[in-house]
Amino acid sequence: MSKPISSAGVPARAPAGTPKNRAWMAPFLSALAETSNVARAARLAGVAASTAYDARRKQREFARKWADALCEGYDNLEMELLGRLRQGEVKPAAGAKKGVRSFDNAVAIRLLMAHREAAGQEKAMRANVSAAEIRASINRKIADLRSQVEADSKAAAEGAGDAS
Repeated sequence: MSKPISSAGVPARAPAGTPKNRAWMAPFLSALAETSNVARAARLAGVAASTAYDARRKQREFARKWADALCEGYDNLEMELLGRLRQGEVKPAAGAKKGVRSFDNAVAIRLLMAHREAAGQEKAMRANVSAAEIRASINRKIADLRSQVEADSKAAAEGAGDAS
């Protein structure tokens, strides 16, 4: 059986993403999850980045797996960053034989602030608690705090009255 010939006189290739030419997809997705970098993942999978983008555009399932791989890659990146933020990074110190462990507190705080709401939502989903129930819980806590402050104020006022 002969291969189809393109108008340029060279054997035609199967379009990217056809069953015959999908061998690159699994290595690409694996590399994407590992690197969070499309160009690098394509290089590691032996395919042009444009081929990967084209396949993503044309194939819904591949696009879903791409998104999952990127999410995994960003989760991995976040874990690495958290590790560095928690354990610090050893950086060379001027004139010293040993490095100095440094911590980037500003980045750590920004990361915490960025994820505070998402973490709260995730905890609520795991507990199967609605937003209304969370608000009600917060309102109960505020009411309890108000009652405590009022009781403390009343006790202080009574104590001041007894002293006179």
